[in-house]
Amino acid sequence: MSPFLPLMLLVCAGAAFAADPAPAPRPIGVPDPMDVVRERLAQRLGVIRPSENANVVRVVSKPSAPSAEPGASAPRRAEAPTTPSTPRTPARRAEKAATEHGEHGERAQHWDYQGSGGPERWGRMKPEFAKCSSGTRQSPIDIRDGIKVELDPVQFDYKPSAFKVVDNGHTIQVNVAPGNSIDVMGQRFELVQFHFHRPSEERIDGKAFDMVAHLVHKNLEGRLAVVAVLLEKGSAQPVVQSVWNNLPLEKGDEIAARAPLDLNRLLPAERGYFTYMGSLTTPPCSEGVLWMVMKQPVPISAEQIDIFARLYPMNARPVQSASGRLIKESN
Repeated sequence: MSPFLPLMLLVCAGAAFAADPAPAPRPIGVPDPMDVVRERLAQRLGVIRPSENANVVRVVSKPSAPSAEPGASAPRRAEAPTTPSTPRTPARRAEKAATEHGEHGERAQHWDYQGSGGPERWGRMKPEFAKCSSGTRQSPIDIRDGIKVELDPVQFDYKPSAFKVVDNGHTIQVNVAPGNSIDVMGQRFELVQFHFHRPSEERIDGKAFDMVAHLVHKNLEGRLAVVAVLLEKGSAQPVVQSVWNNLPLEKGDEIAARAPLDLNRLLPAERGYFTYMGSLTTPPCSEGVLWMVMKQPVPISAEQIDIFARLYPMNARPVQSASGRLIKESN
């Protein structure tokens, strides 16, 4: 053995202890942990910092993505690609509500008051709408030659109630809490909802009115009774104003009012009426509906009419043939 060999080994060992150990190389594809921390911090603060490390996965917000919300920060991690879908915007909800639901809650298929979906086409749109063209007891009608008789008065049992307002795509409808009813001809009917038309669908001796409110009632057997309150330009109507104060901003949305509604304030002072058997005035135009049209109009202001007209300039079905029906008029 060389005498210098132990000395050489000792020198090499000392050099090894004195020097810093060299870092182990990172496997290819594994990012620097500090770069990852910096990247996530930048994302949390809403700043996408360019990275010098090509191995770091950077998450970039794309403004054109359907799910992106204005002002939202970048996500914390990359998301797997998803199949694009149609965003559920208010306009889409409005279109859905307008084309699927009729004024009395039935499903409808693009019916309207004019154009390709107008009243003359209702009966051909769907089999369940057939009565709109083939029925013989359709509403509304021009009320003429009523037989004056001693009709029992309609007994209104209305009280202040909670209510919700919805723009259903065909009219403004008010859904009233249970507890309001009428008694007529020995039967009791519970108020379900009321809604508006412009101009009035009913005519009396050829005269139409500025608007009409239809109060829809149902008895335990499912039969319907509708009270029509004619509205004529004059002073402001308090019930109408309460409804207008709670108009939803979008079709299909329903607004629950804070204050109760007293429908007695919508009724005329004189309770004389015409009565006849008719139908719903919207699809499916079902017949067998008891109609009571109040003879005395109720005033409504020009401003209140204009508010409704901005939403629905015209939503009245044309008058239908009376077909020899018996019309009674209270004395």
